[in-house]
Order: sequence, then structure tokens, then C-alpha cells
Amino acid sequence: MRKLEEGQGMAAWWGTRNNVSPRLRLEVEAMRATFDNTFKLIVPQYGLLYWEGTVELNLATLDSGAHTMKIVYPTEYPNRPAEAYVMRPRVYSEKHQYEDGQLCLFNPKDGMQYGWNPSRSTAVTVAAWAVQWLYAYYTWRATGDWPGTEERIDPNTPLPPRRRR
Repeated sequence: MRKLEEGQGMAAWWGTRNNVSPRLRLEVEAMRATFDNTFKLIVPQYGLLYWEGTVELNLATLDSGAHTMKIVYPTEYPNRPAEAYVMRPRVYSEKHQYEDGQLCLFNPKDGMQYGWNPSRSTAVTVAAWAVQWLYAYYTWRATGDWPGTEERIDPNTPLPPRRRR
């Protein structure tokens, strides 16, 4: 019998340790092809699957370009995108991160052509967006302007539920 994830009435999207789904196989192959061994897939006994790895930013203004990131698969994956967090060093942008530190990587209003597409997007998509986010973050810190188009956020929009990192 498959182990249920987070109390859901169905099996986890990724299968089990002994019977991995085709989607997770695709995710692993794509992450390896793009990032080699930069990210490691963590399969906790309880909780959500995630990738963790350290990327190096090529910015002369940083003492260290090393940034440890975590890409978390939500229970509803791939219908809901994976979530990206910067674990080290601590970074914060009030307008471009959720309360729990999750990076705001795209505007859902842009639709599947420019945002998350459950049939085509993978953890590679999210990890690449997260690296771009880091470069945008440091540009913003240096200039005061976030590069690219920004959505004007309604302050009454509810935040997503907090997750443990």
C-alpha cells in the first residue's frame, strides 16, 4: 500500500521509494541534465520531497557567490508549482517574497505560456527562475529598481499558508 502524503486521501504524486512515478523520473533526469550534481533530491520519511543545492553567483560585489537553495514539491504538484527558497545567505525582499521566505518567481496572471505550466514545467524551471531571481535581487539592492515588470499587489491579497522549511 502506498504511503499517503500529508493526510491526503490519495497517494503522493511521486509514487513511493520502491515505486517511483514516471513524473519523478523525468524530474530527476531534467535536474541532472541541467544542474549535474548541484542539487540533491531529499526524500524525507515524512513531509515533502525537495531538492537542495548550492549555486554560485558570478557577482564581483559579493564576498561569496555561494547561495544554498531549496526547491520544494507541494503535495498538489505538478498542478501547483514547486516552491523556491534561499536558505543561505539570508535574503529578503518585501515585494518579491512571501512571508515564509518563498520566492515570488512569476505572476500567475501571465498564464501558462509565461508562468507555470503543469505539463511542461519542472523543478528545473523553478530552480532556473530562482537563480534569475537572485540576480534581480542583487540588482535591486544595488540600484533600488527591480529589473523587469512588476505586478502591483493588492495589500488585501491573502498570503499562502506558512510552510516549514
